[in-house]
Amino acid sequence: MSVETFLRQRAVNIAVNGSYSLQRRWYDAEGKLRTFACRTTRVSPFRMLVEVPIVGHVGERMTSYFREFGELEGVISDTRQGGFLVDMEMTATRRARLSEQLTWLEKKSRDASIEDVREDARIIPPMSHSVLILADGSVHGCFIIDISSSGAAISAEVQPSIGTPLAVGACVGRVIRVFETGFAVRFVERQSIDDLSRLITVQPRQRSAQDRAGGIVGRQSAKCA
Repeated sequence: MSVETFLRQRAVNIAVNGSYSLQRRWYDAEGKLRTFACRTTRVSPFRMLVEVPIVGHVGERMTSYFREFGELEGVISDTRQGGFLVDMEMTATRRARLSEQLTWLEKKSRDASIEDVREDARIIPPMSHSVLILADGSVHGCFIIDISSSGAAISAEVQPSIGTPLAVGACVGRVIRVFETGFAVRFVERQSIDDLSRLITVQPRQRSAQDRAGGIVGRQSAKCA
């Protein structure tokens, strides 16, 4: 089935963070199977449309995990820029349970009384894809898991080590933590939540990227906020 056909079918438009791995296995420098972060955008009991940092091939199998749904397996039936459509494989009982979970999540997403009360609330930006700019001027595509005024969680093909200075879009920061599906970046300067989504999804030209990378090097000794 194509993405266009799925968008015309009955399904739930819902953003749920998770992780996935592809049959076309990706390994890290230590030879360990890599998993990447992902996010659903539309889900039915039969298919799901997912935003990802690494797009697989049509016909390729994938395994995913979502805290809300558990483990889901399936085959990629169509792709688009920054994402793909998965035909999910499961028993009839499991499919009925997923349908109930989707109904509950849809109701929960409409409940305005549920708030994130953490000091630096994490939010999901409207645009999930951006670029990483490293100190050597190289530019890499990335997937934004979530953001706050002080930092962001990122998933990408590149795996910068802790302490690496970089920019996510127009926001300069440093890697402070590495986890299974990506890494965390703390911004040098706290950002306004109102401006953050726009700044972090800037798609700079190559020349601008190189200029910004030079600025990052000059801030290597700056203390992150």
